[in-house]
Amino acid sequence: MRHVVVAAMMLATPALADVERMEAQGSVDEAFARLQDAVEEAGATVFATVDHGAGASDAGMDLGASKLLIFGNSQLGTPVMQEDMTAGLVLPLKMLVYDDDGQTYVAYEEVEETFDDFDVDDDLEVFERMEDALENFATAAAGS
Repeated sequence: MRHVVVAAMMLATPALADVERMEAQGSVDEAFARLQDAVEEAGATVFATVDHGAGASDAGMDLGASKLLIFGNSQLGTPVMQEDMTAGLVLPLKMLVYDDDGQTYVAYEEVEETFDDFDVDDDLEVFERMEDALENFATAAAGS
């Protein structure tokens, strides 16, 4: 029975949207600090950071530097969840800063596609504002 529940949960989870990726200057820590500063300066709330690299190291595995920033703005996220509460599965927004073979990258899911599997109006004004914010944050994190 447990396998059936796990399989059902996997089927109910939204698929990963297209990922935008940008090269960043400096180390993962440097780019991540720029990202967090940009998010906070924009007035968004940082809910959590996840250090994937440290987690892997703690498990005795090598992953390399990789940090996830989880953040949001109730003015933008609430209207989406008012249309479909299950959008909370992908909110708040997230951005990943990671090292791939010596190059630092900033990555995030494309907003419009992130919400494709939810019952929300494709023309919500907040989607454009979210996309603009993510692009601005990525540019700031990249150091360009």
